[in-house]
Amino acid sequence: MLKKYLIYFGSNAIEEIEANPYILIDITKGVDFKQIDKMALDLGINYDNEKRVISGIKYGLIRSTYNGHACVLKSNLIEFVINLLDVGAENVEDGLISLKAKDEIVIEERENEEYVYLYAFYHTEEEIAFRINRLQKAKNVKKVLHIETELKKVEANSNIELSDKQKEAVRLVNENNVAIITGGPGTGKTTIIKTIIDIYEEKGKKVVLCAPTGRAAKRMTETTRKEASTLHRLLEIGKIDEDSLYKNTSDYEGAPIDGDLIIVDEMSMVDMFLMNYLLKCIYQGTKLILVGDVDQLASVGPGSVLKDFIHSEQIATIHLDKIFRQAAKSKIILNAHRINQGEDFLKKGENEEQEELKDDFFFIKETNQEKMLAEVISLCTGRLQNYGNYDFFKSIQVLSPTKKGILGTKELNKALQEKLNPNINNLPEKASMGVVFRVGDRIMQIKNNYDIYWEKEIFDKKEMGSGVFNGEIGTITEINEREKRVEIKFDDEKVAWYAFSDLDQIEHSYAITIHKSQRK
Repeated sequence: MLKKYLIYFGSNAIEEIEANPYILIDITKGVDFKQIDKMALDLGINYDNEKRVISGIKYGLIRSTYNGHACVLKSNLIEFVINLLDVGAENVEDGLISLKAKDEIVIEERENEEYVYLYAFYHTEEEIAFRINRLQKAKNVKKVLHIETELKKVEANSNIELSDKQKEAVRLVNENNVAIITGGPGTGKTTIIKTIIDIYEEKGKKVVLCAPTGRAAKRMTETTRKEASTLHRLLEIGKIDEDSLYKNTSDYEGAPIDGDLIIVDEMSMVDMFLMNYLLKCIYQGTKLILVGDVDQLASVGPGSVLKDFIHSEQIATIHLDKIFRQAAKSKIILNAHRINQGEDFLKKGENEEQEELKDDFFFIKETNQEKMLAEVISLCTGRLQNYGNYDFFKSIQVLSPTKKGILGTKELNKALQEKLNPNINNLPEKASMGVVFRVGDRIMQIKNNYDIYWEKEIFDKKEMGSGVFNGEIGTITEINEREKRVEIKFDDEKVAWYAFSDLDQIEHSYAITIHKSQRK
C-alpha cells in the first residue's frame, strides 16, 4: 500500500496525506472512511471543512456503487452525509455545488426527483446509450433472406419443432441488429441460440458466443457444442485498475471482435462497465443478441443493464413465458416460476402430473443452527445419492447468505473440508490466511488476476493465455513444496499455477455466498 502511495504522490506522500487525509478516499477502493475521518479530525480539521464534506459525499456515492447502484437520490445522499459527518444540510449542498463545478459529479432531474452520479458512471451510461442506439440503427447487413425456409430446414435437420415464440425470436434477431431474448428457466432460450447458430453458420456467418463468467461460458459450450468465451477473454481486457472506473481514467478501448453475430448469455450478470467495453469492441453492422433472465439477481457490479434495456422499450425484445414439457418435469423450474409469480412452493398433489416430476427440489424447514449444519453435511456426504448421481465435487454447491456464524461460508468450508477431503494419507498441504489447502479442495478465485498464466485443452486444441477472474471455481490438483506452488484446474478446463505467495487470491468454495455465486 505504501508503494502505491509513493507512486501516486511521489516522495512527499506522507506530507500530502497529513495535509489532507481525505485524498486517500480518491485513490483507494474500499477504504475505511471513519478511520480516515478520525485521523483528519485528530489533525485539527474542522467538522464543516469543505474537504471533509466533499470526501463524505464521494464516500457515500462510492459506497452505493458497492451495492450495484449507478446513482443515488440527492435527498438520500444529503441525509446520509449529514448523519455520517454531523454537519448541516447547507454544508452538503455547498459540497455538491463544488463537486458539480469540477465535473466530478452529475446531478440529473428525472420525474421530479434529483439523482446524483459520479461522473464516470454518468458518462458510462451515456456511452452505452449512444453506442447501442448507433448499433441498432446501422444497416442490417447480416440479415438472412428467406428466413422461413431456413427455419423449416433447421426443424427438419434437428428433428425439433420450434414453438411460435421461438420462431418469433429468430425472426426478431434477423430483422434487428440488436435483440433481447429473455425468459425464465425452461422456456427454450438455449434452443433459440442453437437455431440461430445453425441458420447463420450455414450462410457462412461467424457466430461468437460469450458469457460474463467462466461457469456460464462452459455451460454455453456444453449446450451448443460451440466454444464460448468469457467476456473478459473475448475483449482481451488487460490489467485495468478497477479504481480508475470511479474516476473515469481508464483508457481501455478493447480488441475489436471478429464476428457477424455476437450472442451474450446470462446477460443479467453483465454490469454497466463490462457492457460499455463490449459495445466499444463491436463493428457497425454486427448483430448483438442479449440472452438472459431478467428475474435473476442483478449484476454484482454497478447497473442493471438487461433490466434497463428492456424497460427502455427501445430495443427489440421477446419475452418467453411457456415452460416446455421436459423442463416442466423439474420441480426446480416449476418452483422458480411460482416464486416469481408470488406463489408458494409446489406441494404434493398440487400438480396433475405429480408422479412424473423429478425429485430435484426439497425444502427442509429447520430453525436450530446445529441441526441445519448436520443436515447440510448429511446431504453433501452421500444422502443425495438416493435421488441421483450427486457427487459433491462434480454436482453439488452449498450456498449461504453470509460469511459469518456457524452457517456462514467460513465455518461451513471448514466442516465440509473435514468431512469431504480430510488429509488421511499425510499428503502435502499448505496453510495460508488461516486456512489449510489440500489436493482435491474446491476453491474460488476472489480477485481479478490478469497476469496469471494458464493452459487448457478443448476440442483437442491446446490453448494458452493469462487471466483468472473473480468468482472462477476450480480444484487443487497439486501442491509442490519444492517449487513452492499450487496447481489448480478450473471448471472451464484451464490449468494455472499459483506461487505460495499468491494463495491470498483464493479461498475454499465447498460453500460460497449467494453474492459470490453470481460471479461463477
